Amino acid sequence: MFFRRGLAATFAAACMAFAGTAQAQQNTNPSPTLDAIRARGQLICGIHTGVAGFASPDSRGVWQGLDVDLCRGLAAAIFNDPSKVRFVPLSSSTRFTALGAGEIDVLFRTSTETMLRDTTLGLRFATTYFYDGHGFMVRANSGVQRVRDMDGATICLIQGTTNEQVTADYFRSVNVRFQPVVFERTDQAAAALAAGRCDSFGTDASQLAAVRSSMPTPADWTILPERFSKEPYGAYVRRGDDNWFDIVRWYTTAIIEAEEQGITQANAEEQRRTSVNPNTRRLLGVTPELGQSIKLDPAWAYNAIRAIGNYGELYERTMGEDTPVALPRGPNRLWTNGGLLYALPMR
Repeated sequence: MFFRRGLAATFAAACMAFAGTAQAQQNTNPSPTLDAIRARGQLICGIHTGVAGFASPDSRGVWQGLDVDLCRGLAAAIFNDPSKVRFVPLSSSTRFTALGAGEIDVLFRTSTETMLRDTTLGLRFATTYFYDGHGFMVRANSGVQRVRDMDGATICLIQGTTNEQVTADYFRSVNVRFQPVVFERTDQAAAALAAGRCDSFGTDASQLAAVRSSMPTPADWTILPERFSKEPYGAYVRRGDDNWFDIVRWYTTAIIEAEEQGITQANAEEQRRTSVNPNTRRLLGVTPELGQSIKLDPAWAYNAIRAIGNYGELYERTMGEDTPVALPRGPNRLWTNGGLLYALPMR
């Protein structure tokens, strides 16, 4: 019995020593991406070439949208300055190549996580920040009530997206014919749809809502209710830099966690000063362990929230009911409100 207890104690001590060594190594491993960002004094963020709600320039040429603000918030987490970011608009067919080649540091660009993208491109998907699904938009007076009614239709699609395959797979499965017309950019497909070159536009529902909002008469267009895929959006980074992956993953999580805790852009300062909730104190950097674990300032999440707000504030500002996109949150509600958004424990 003594031998067994002694062996168990020795084994436990060895495990603790190994864990401590591994933790020490993790804390000293360099992050080439973070080092490069700090050296140049600027984050380089890949975004969409233009889709309302996610990334589009306003009348002054300033980029606005959910993805754009997530880039700004990440810059604030690193530099405590949301302006220290350069935006690189990328098409669907060039986005992953640009990231892999080191032309950008991170890709926030309506990009779905799939198994093959995650395992064959040399990239890593951080975490989901938007849930969507493939749909179709048609003219309201077309008489089309469901996708099966579009036998022989010409459909606008975007090159290099999951939507090409989803459309082809569905029409083949129900033995319905269609003619694809493929474009590189969303604005090109939208113009072709408006001009009558296509009977329908097939892409993610959020982007259909954005395109509809940009039409001269949005009421002339209907988004069919059916959904044909799961399209979870998230940021992508290059493989081989675990610390940078951790930063992007947990930064995105922190923005969702802030909404779960009721921390807003307006009350973050007061919460940081007065809250006795240990989760809030960790998130806002009163206790420093979260920032230390990813080699950022203890106030990294606080700085990001102060710059852009929590997830709910981002959503309402960029595509909520009071915006032209006016897209209901649906699955992008918090899990406590019947949605799918769920922040992993930050402790």
